[in-house]
Amino acid sequence: MAITVPRRQLFIGGQWTEPVRRKTIPVVNPATEDIIGYIPAATSEDVELAVEAARKALTRNKENDWAKATGAVRAKYLRAIAAKVIERKSELANLEAIDCGKPLDEAAWDMDDVAGCFEYYADLAEGLDAKQKAPLSLPMDTFKGYILKEPIGVVGLITPWNYPLLMAVWKVAPSLAAGCTAILKPSELASLTCLELADICREVGLPPGVLNILTGLGTEAGAPLTSHPHVDKIVFTGSTTTGSSIMTSAAKLVKPVSLELGGKSPIIVFDDVDIDKAVEWTMFGCFWTNGQICSATSRLLVHERIADEFLDKLVKWTKNIKISDPFEEGCRLGPVVSKGQYDRVLKFVSNARNEGATVLCGGTRPEHLKKGYFVEPAIISNVTTSMEIWREEVFGPALCVKTFSTEDEAIELANDSQYGLAGAVLSNDLDRCDRVSKAFQAGIVWVNCSQPCFCQAPWGGTKRSGFGRELGEWGLENYLSVKQVTQYISDEPWGWYKPPSKL
Repeated sequence: MAITVPRRQLFIGGQWTEPVRRKTIPVVNPATEDIIGYIPAATSEDVELAVEAARKALTRNKENDWAKATGAVRAKYLRAIAAKVIERKSELANLEAIDCGKPLDEAAWDMDDVAGCFEYYADLAEGLDAKQKAPLSLPMDTFKGYILKEPIGVVGLITPWNYPLLMAVWKVAPSLAAGCTAILKPSELASLTCLELADICREVGLPPGVLNILTGLGTEAGAPLTSHPHVDKIVFTGSTTTGSSIMTSAAKLVKPVSLELGGKSPIIVFDDVDIDKAVEWTMFGCFWTNGQICSATSRLLVHERIADEFLDKLVKWTKNIKISDPFEEGCRLGPVVSKGQYDRVLKFVSNARNEGATVLCGGTRPEHLKKGYFVEPAIISNVTTSMEIWREEVFGPALCVKTFSTEDEAIELANDSQYGLAGAVLSNDLDRCDRVSKAFQAGIVWVNCSQPCFCQAPWGGTKRSGFGRELGEWGLENYLSVKQVTQYISDEPWGWYKPPSKL
């Protein structure tokens, strides 16, 4: 399929803007390893222009600026963007698939979620109007008070390559709904659909500077954005290492951050499950999005009583996954995003084998695919808790396996991680599922499934998986500042100090 990659520039102040240094980055199709286009590469000079545009949009025209507009006004723009996303769904899905390698069916599903996210936050933007001046219950009747919720200001949004447009919209939609203005810096490995979002914003007439989009390298565009004194908050999704650097940079300016970072999430399978259903959820939990998902339940804990049968079926089902170019009918696993990621996944599997683990299947290039960054999904058993494959995030299609005998042992193994993003428990005993859900040290728990995500539900982790929550009402609160207003309403003087005439 011939996909035309639009030639775009940076999007600053509502206009396509050539980078000051005129630098570009090649776009590589991970299924063919061919260069299919170029994206602009922003640097610190472009960050300055984008921040200036965002600040002007925040406060221009006195009471008619974006921050002071009603939620209903902002909602109209969000709904218009959602409608354009649906209108251009096929085009956007094609660009997503060719850019990051995810199966076309999955990319199309993502576009539905993108539109749904804009619609959801349009509703919340309207609801925000009614929540303004919410009264406070005060203990003294000589005072009354209320709460104002105000946009936090100019926000920097730094997003990953595994869900290029959807993860961006998780941040863009609530930040705009709250009345913030934003600078989006998508990953340099997958930016095409984010640039098309800029084109959609231009089409619907979003006021200039409300959303600015800078593509480029993290060191050249992301770092200056993080450290800029006129950016009021940074919201980041990505690796724990990069998140730590962002937090350090922001701390120098006492700048708030929200971080959604890495994960090494467990999935516990008890011996009372329907094995076929549990096998499919286990596969979906780790191999969906080509295994490149921060919440992947990549540590399988299976009850020893069913382990042999479970793993036998798991291997057979996994070998049956269609691995192909994302545009082939029925593709369920495409390439990982880049040569660097391809080498990383293969090295993890090789290191596991060298440490004494058993690779039951996968972890190599599929024989029928001579080009592209394809990796057969790996299932790795005989894993110990000291092994790298157990402790570190692979961010690729690799599942490590341990058995357990008791519920307490399963919980202890599940929580044996520096990460705490998600966890899944599969059992027909719902009381047990409830106990395990409460015991998980994680921000997200799935019961008898893995990876469902809804924009109405909060998303985020604990420990080194970060802090703060995206999605749901919590996602909107991420971009709001709470102000209390208290008024003295008595006709009597306060009376703490005696007037001079009575001294």
